Amino acid sequence: MRHIDYYFTPQSPWTYLGHERFVALARAAGVQVQVRPADYGQIFAASGGLPLAKRPPQRQAYRLVELARFRDHLGLPMNVQPRFFPVAGDEAARLIIAAQLEGGAEAALKLSGAVFRAVWEQERDIASTDTLAQLLQEQGLPAAWLDVARRPEVQQAYDTNTRQAIDIGVFGAPSYVIDGEIFWGQDRLDFVERRLAA
Repeated sequence: MRHIDYYFTPQSPWTYLGHERFVALARAAGVQVQVRPADYGQIFAASGGLPLAKRPPQRQAYRLVELARFRDHLGLPMNVQPRFFPVAGDEAARLIIAAQLEGGAEAALKLSGAVFRAVWEQERDIASTDTLAQLLQEQGLPAAWLDVARRPEVQQAYDTNTRQAIDIGVFGAPSYVIDGEIFWGQDRLDFVERRLAA
């Protein structure tokens, strides 16, 4: 069965903007999704990217313009300057990995969507264990997955995702990888759809 490797960081606004469209597209195409949260601090360091706070002011300002444009175009609720951002995404990333290990891709995608909405719609702190516990409960997912997320094999999977992303040339989020071909950004989902149909 064909699959798509889905690389992102849980606090990415662009991943939020594309997530539900990507999930619907993958389901319609009948492809399996490998959900691969990764450490973009390491990816940026390897690829020459800069964290938001270190980008020039004009780039930071234009980012807000583009976020608002896509929010309005897509009709999605979004605060482009949410209360809890920047925010550490490592705990949420490990929980999503735990969800994939314990519940499969559908559970991981469901939880990922809830995490994205928590940041960009609901202004909740995804670095908080309490928030993550609430998100599991709200999605009807086992609270025990918080304990699973602390296991060494989950950290190993997080490290592996990050290393693989760097090795294949991923540099931004979201990145959708099909048969080794990278599609970077939610604004490339049309190309993803065409690639899957080819």
